[in-house]
Amino acid sequence: MEARLTVDWDAPWFTPWRDVGEPMLEAWRTQPLPTALNRCTRAPVRFVAQTQLDGGEPYEHFIFRTRTCPVRENAHDFFNGLAWLKFPGEKSQLNALQAEEIARDGIAAARGAVRDAITVFDENGAFLEAPQPLWEALAARDWHRLFIALRPMWCDAQVTVFGHALLEKLLTPRKDLTAHVWVGPRQITRQRLAAKPFTPLPLAGIPGWFQGNDEFSFYDDPHVFRSARRNEG
Repeated sequence: MEARLTVDWDAPWFTPWRDVGEPMLEAWRTQPLPTALNRCTRAPVRFVAQTQLDGGEPYEHFIFRTRTCPVRENAHDFFNGLAWLKFPGEKSQLNALQAEEIARDGIAAARGAVRDAITVFDENGAFLEAPQPLWEALAARDWHRLFIALRPMWCDAQVTVFGHALLEKLLTPRKDLTAHVWVGPRQITRQRLAAKPFTPLPLAGIPGWFQGNDEFSFYDDPHVFRSARRNEG
């Protein structure tokens, strides 16, 4: 059991999650994770132990059919549970689309474009609210403009990590962690997901998010701040 995990709720990536996450973490210290998460009665699903999942039924379809979400006693499923509590609409939409895709195409070796996109965003996504010039620089992957020339504009921006796998990774943050930021209106549809409406955002570059990024040489690392051409495909 990972109920003793330590979360720095003052870290900028965890601060938006503090209201829902801090009380759930405290409850998890003395209770099984499903019991702790079920303290929130407004959740669109109920949480059950992983053993409730029938091995022959896809995880996403089980959630859609039963309106219950199996969880294990670990950090990954803790953050997934929090995502259901903080973003109930978005999580429900993604789950419904997963179930539709499974009903349409079944389970095959290749998941298909829509299911792939859902998985990417569910695990590694983020939402960004920002002035338009920041969006333009991000779309161009012009990292020096985004993080240096336009640096003062980040005071008017808000990044909220959505993906539960990414939140788990941020327990021990690394410079190379990148989020898939949702681009455009937050309308989660099959058509939009098929077009993969994401763009990469190196989280370490966000002002105040990583030690040392106030030195502009920080952004000269080509392994993290890659050009658009190197990211194509």
